[in-house]
Amino acid sequence: MTLYIDADACPVKAEAERVATRHKMPMKLVSNGGLRPSQNPLVETVIVPAGPDVADMWIAERAGPGDVVVTGDIPLAARCVENGALVLKPNGEALTAANIGNILATRDLMADLRASNPFMQGGGKGFTKADRSRFLDALERAIRAANRS
Repeated sequence: MTLYIDADACPVKAEAERVATRHKMPMKLVSNGGLRPSQNPLVETVIVPAGPDVADMWIAERAGPGDVVVTGDIPLAARCVENGALVLKPNGEALTAANIGNILATRDLMADLRASNPFMQGGGKGFTKADRSRFLDALERAIRAANRS
């Protein structure tokens, strides 16, 4: 049972570390660099070579049943769900076999719409305290579910 964090631009690394430590769960922060290593013996900082989706591939090759993955990357989430891992977005939204297909299709549709309309403005909404709170609650529930499985 491991907690994998897609650490590039993840706003909840510190919160995830606190929860993982409370549960004595190993945690892997995966990125292509730029992270300050944690002094926590349960936290391993994994630096992968630079390149598109290298960190995602590293996580997807390892995450499986009993593991929890935190990522905002929908294709990575889809691979991890397919492998049997529990997946959360940093805002606490659970990505499951029941919803990942629709979320992936919506992501692809929005990418196509943005590509076809150069004037389309967008971007995500800001990360809020409520998102952080929802994440903490969802991570707690996911770790308990992973422990039961």
